[in-house]
Amino acid sequence: MSQISSSRNAALSGAFFMLAASLAFAGSNTLQSVLPWQFGMSSTGMAFWQYLIASILALPLILRIGLSNLRTTHPIAHEIRAFVSALGVHVFVYGFAVGVPIWQMVTLLATGPLFIIIGSVLFLGEKVSAARISAALLGFVGAIIISGGGAEGLSWLTLVPIVAAALWATTDVLTKYLTLRGDRPETLTISLLVLMTPNHLAILLVVNALGGVLPAGLATGFPFALPEGNGLWLLLFLGALTAAAQYLLAFAYRDADATYLQPFADVKVLLGGLVAWIALGQEPSVWFWPGALMIVAASAYIFWTENRGEPEQLAPA
Repeated sequence: MSQISSSRNAALSGAFFMLAASLAFAGSNTLQSVLPWQFGMSSTGMAFWQYLIASILALPLILRIGLSNLRTTHPIAHEIRAFVSALGVHVFVYGFAVGVPIWQMVTLLATGPLFIIIGSVLFLGEKVSAARISAALLGFVGAIIISGGGAEGLSWLTLVPIVAAALWATTDVLTKYLTLRGDRPETLTISLLVLMTPNHLAILLVVNALGGVLPAGLATGFPFALPEGNGLWLLLFLGALTAAAQYLLAFAYRDADATYLQPFADVKVLLGGLVAWIALGQEPSVWFWPGALMIVAASAYIFWTENRGEPEQLAPA
């Protein structure tokens, strides 16, 4: 009985941490669209400062948990994870820089669960049930409906958030890979925050060095310039949300399968719309509500289905 209770508690806590991380990501996505357009920040510079601030804010946490907890036997996997995650950030903010609509950006990130399912099956050996696949597809359809059925029009630029989704899915699969090999959430969080800053700096320098060759919008303005007034406070808040989101994500993957958690991650589309509405006054279209209902239904469905099954299915693969 205690084993059943423990497994179900792990499923519950995993879902809770993923929902909390989704809320933090929704807030950070909103700020990533505000800072370049309203405060004139370079998108590459914003990404660099975002993760530098997050790393600085994590220093008290490093001291609290102790440097001994940062040791890992998989340094190459940690570096690949940090680089892919950093590259995903730059690809994502590039979409805002070239004018991809915010609804399309956030919506097409919902392709991420499909990439995660593929990666989890091929590289982690996770078993994917029909319920998990159905929930992932239902959440994705809901996200497409939120976009207004393609009312904004599709172009090659819509591949930008899809590429970002694939890169971040790779990061998520690597996170699960490292947890399966014994790395603690503290190790995953701090190593990512520490490694992300030099990776962002490297990407920033390369992008700006090749500014005359790369597509317009990748390198705009002085990359290290900081905003003034409220913009600086928003940038600090963005760094804080980034640190919080990564920590919550690591705890979620500690407690549950990657494929089990992904329908809950789709809720960030709903949360992103609500945060943008409240903070920026961007009222969602009529398509937002039925799409959001499908996303919530997908999360509720997978949680109900797996909690009524055998408890062993709820444990990490």
